[in-house]
Amino acid sequence: MLDWILFILLLVSWLCSFAMLTVYNTHMFQLNSYKPHEQRVWYRDKFLPAFVGRNLGVIFTLPLLCFCGRVGIILSILLYALTAYLGRPRKAKKPLVYTARVKRMLATDGVLTALTLLAAVLLHRWPLAWGVLLPAAHFVSGFYLLAANWLNKPIEKSINNWYINDAKRMIDSSPNLKVVGITGSYGKTSVKFFLRKLLSARYNVLMTPESYNTTMGVVKTIRNSLRPTHEIFLCEMGARNIGDIKEICDIVSPRYGIITSIGPQHLESFKTVDNVIKTKFELRDALPQDGIVFLNGDNEYIRSQTPGRKAVTYGIEKEDCDYVARNITVSAKGSTFTISQDGEDYTFTTALIGSHNVLNITGAIAVAHTLGVPMRDLIPQVRALESVPHRLQLIRGRNALIIDDAYNSNPSGAKAALDTLSRFDGVKILVTPGMVELGTKQEELNRQFGRQAAAVCDYVALVGEKQTEPIYQGLMDEGYPKEKIFVEHDLTAALKSVENLRTGGVQKIVLLENDLPDNF
Repeated sequence: MLDWILFILLLVSWLCSFAMLTVYNTHMFQLNSYKPHEQRVWYRDKFLPAFVGRNLGVIFTLPLLCFCGRVGIILSILLYALTAYLGRPRKAKKPLVYTARVKRMLATDGVLTALTLLAAVLLHRWPLAWGVLLPAAHFVSGFYLLAANWLNKPIEKSINNWYINDAKRMIDSSPNLKVVGITGSYGKTSVKFFLRKLLSARYNVLMTPESYNTTMGVVKTIRNSLRPTHEIFLCEMGARNIGDIKEICDIVSPRYGIITSIGPQHLESFKTVDNVIKTKFELRDALPQDGIVFLNGDNEYIRSQTPGRKAVTYGIEKEDCDYVARNITVSAKGSTFTISQDGEDYTFTTALIGSHNVLNITGAIAVAHTLGVPMRDLIPQVRALESVPHRLQLIRGRNALIIDDAYNSNPSGAKAALDTLSRFDGVKILVTPGMVELGTKQEELNRQFGRQAAAVCDYVALVGEKQTEPIYQGLMDEGYPKEKIFVEHDLTAALKSVENLRTGGVQKIVLLENDLPDNF
């Protein structure tokens, strides 16, 4: 009787521990956009911290269960209970959302887990068998989830197709709706927010909220929010693989498109910049023959491509663009610039800082003016623009001025953020964990970022020793003083180091460049 009680307690403690690990795996799968390949790559890259680290106690249960009898079972119960407690969900930057898909996947995963428990019960006479089975299941728990996702694939495809067809029907039943597709390696969310504000001077505008830029995010926006009164739909289009933009375009049928930028972003999945270019220009290819594509003329990757449709270009560096921002001044109070159109100069003022923001605003002005909003009507709209959270957002702290550029980071955006930082008077401090998802170029580009930072920053706080090693090497390449570099294990510690800096009353200007998501 005692043996059965201990065995049941063992299975319960194992199940609790396994459940915590399954929730963690599901969270990471959601952050990896439910892409099995990306999840497998994540398993490969994060095996030690994500699995060995979270299952360290479980390793010892294998010899305990197989060779130590009742004492081994009791100790294993304690180890599984401790593993469950330590593996419980923590506060996350982007918490797991229990969507209908997640619930279905967890239900299927639950069936697979129940089969494991059943196997353990059937093998209860052979401790060596179930003593290996239970800890082994922990180390392949991620593949339970992938198996559940694979088993659910026909159901998910059928459900998604129904939602997609319903969204198509709603778009098709709105013949007067102007759809503007927005894509780019970076800048697309900012342009979307700016464009909504500028177009609202004349039109009733719907946009995909926040960073809803996947196929099903766009479908959800259409089904939940599109109304007959909407005149323009601003559709942000994200991509991690070739064909992702085309898939969204097939649903929304854009008449206008804007490509904000192209660069070495998401190279873990795209592999090459040529694949990034091909994917972003799927938006251009989806436009009708009389459609208009708006192109960032400052971006060399974009300039190297044939427009293929009627093209409107914008920029701040290339004078041959249709809309060019000139006479740019940037300070802590904001930015001012001039755009010439129809033989007249128009001066725009915004509280936003940085040439990167000026470029994105210029792109939004180009689209809004082409769609019929007079330049003079755009002046007060630009003045009323607010910072998009975590994208060169200026925050006045108690003892510092903070430039929050933490949403994501890429080589072009990071350099632009450093350029913005250089324009401020004060003690300039960079806080960063570096850039990710840059494939084989990640180390090289982060090292280059370090060299760029050395020319601007008075102090640098690096978040994560291993992750930021290339940035550190870049700083060293330029002879940067070691005593002005802080390497901390997390953002909280890095900010504490910045807070403790004594600057003799001179204001600190702190650039927060990138903040890694929970799956890094």
